[in-house]
Amino acid sequence: MPRHFALVPAAGSGARFGSEIPKQYLPLAGRPMIHHALATLCAFARIEKVWVVLSPGDVLWETYDWSCFGARLAVLRCGGATRAESVANGLAAVADAVAEDDWMLVHDAARPGLSQALLTGLCEALRDDPVGGLLAVPVADTLKRVDAGQRVVATEPRRGLWQAQTPQMFRYGLLRQAMDGRRTVTDEAGAVEAMGYRPLLVGADATNFKVTYPADLELAERMLQARNT
Repeated sequence: MPRHFALVPAAGSGARFGSEIPKQYLPLAGRPMIHHALATLCAFARIEKVWVVLSPGDVLWETYDWSCFGARLAVLRCGGATRAESVANGLAAVADAVAEDDWMLVHDAARPGLSQALLTGLCEALRDDPVGGLLAVPVADTLKRVDAGQRVVATEPRRGLWQAQTPQMFRYGLLRQAMDGRRTVTDEAGAVEAMGYRPLLVGADATNFKVTYPADLELAERMLQARNT
């Protein structure tokens, strides 16, 4: 039976967030934000190991206590300049521990709302899938295309459009091959699509949003507090 592993790229600086420290370490519900994603992944029984990919120069990781995760969590200090580079480097670093047919779940450090139910739904939906897939939600808002001056030039039909989330789950061998040489893709599914495959979308919900701007952090705080009451 194929095993399940997880990879969390966390080498970014969070420049769009505008904070003095990398976004993944911002305080959220009494913990650094990345802690919430790692806690959910490490608590999921099907996942044998969770690797977090850090920048080689990361000096903040060691200032926190991660002992609650025990041996299920390991650090890879091979992060790159982009998310794709970090994922590709991480996949290469664990080659001796993962088989070609094992499942690899790649999850954003800045998605603290991941739940056990979403992980279960993803793994069940993809258990026998020949390609793999990702969590996603249908686009609900009207989409506008603009010009250089931010004037609307078109309203895009949203029918059939989905917003990608993570984890994105693919066989290790396929994912490593897909990421090789594709260091500018914004997600793993995009790299797999570039090889001619069609990943499966697995319905998620809005709680699994990505913290991108300061207002998102406040929303995540309220969501986690409500979940824990």
